[in-house]
Amino acid sequence: MFSRADEQHMAEALRLAEMGLFTATPNPRVGCVIVRDGEAVGTGWHEKTGGPHAEVLALRAAGAHARGATAYVSLEPCSHHGRTPPCVDALIEAGIARVVAAMQDPNSRVAGSGFAALRAAGIEVESGLMQDEAQALNIGFVARMSRGRPWLRMKIAASLDGRTALSNGQSQWITGPEARRDGHAWRARACAVLTGIGTVRDDDPQLDVREVETTRQPLKVVVDSRLQLPLSAKLLASGKVLVAAAVDDKAAIAALQDKGAEVVVLPNARGKVELAELMRELARRELNEVHVEAGYKLNGSLLASGLVDELLLYLAPSILGDSACAMFNLPELTDLAQKRLVQFAGVQTIGSDLRILARVLN
Repeated sequence: MFSRADEQHMAEALRLAEMGLFTATPNPRVGCVIVRDGEAVGTGWHEKTGGPHAEVLALRAAGAHARGATAYVSLEPCSHHGRTPPCVDALIEAGIARVVAAMQDPNSRVAGSGFAALRAAGIEVESGLMQDEAQALNIGFVARMSRGRPWLRMKIAASLDGRTALSNGQSQWITGPEARRDGHAWRARACAVLTGIGTVRDDDPQLDVREVETTRQPLKVVVDSRLQLPLSAKLLASGKVLVAAAVDDKAAIAALQDKGAEVVVLPNARGKVELAELMRELARRELNEVHVEAGYKLNGSLLASGLVDELLLYLAPSILGDSACAMFNLPELTDLAQKRLVQFAGVQTIGSDLRILARVLN
């Protein structure tokens, strides 16, 4: 049974972990608090890959006060040599007496071995405190480690009647500036921003993070089956770009490579990009969260393929009518039993718009 003090210290560890929201990828977001005699004597959070882990920074801050103390950490301490040495060794050497972790590491290279090493050294270990909050903070890392593909979050800005653009393609701007700024914060936490060639042709987006401060820009991914991406596209002007194609057009590929883009050819039997394989490819590149900003065709294809985990919907207080574009291009249903179900995870007003966060259930 965890005490009220345990809960308070773990809440602080999670708050610290969140400080790596934009920068820790591809590593998990982790925070650590070292507590001795009821007082925090050291804190740390993991900022970026290759840098010190949260536990190491907290132990450095605690110094000799770490001996006999309790370490509250939002994720099981690592037990393997990766880009940095194992955190369990540092905890053991520092003389930590007790470790409280929010959750077990889903990485098969750790997955309980960190806890086992600590217990073998005589350290008391408890886990599961505020586990749901810890998993939510690292939802993409958990998804990549447990199922081999990233967490896919689809952002859609629409009118109240669910329309995303006029029939002539005009879509800027349906929602207000506050919603757009909020959307950029979700871009910033993602490892990649994914769109389709139709959106590039219609809107010529930059797909970078501009409305919030960040030291890291996500990878730009374009689904472009026939390699029609204009070389003048704004998204090619800066940052890393990955183009997913279905044709091995050597000349078109070379032209995109000259612009600094990388091309992967992943065709399916219908001559389109195999979206499930694209997700596996992104996971192999250590991408945890993918943020989709696309048109109704690619939105529908991703949803129909069972690849969408979460919907980030911004609904504006306006009505555009049936002639405007819908959110998804999907086959007609003949029975209500075929409907796709979602679970609302959060509803909030952002400026004059409504933001709905919903998990796709089926």
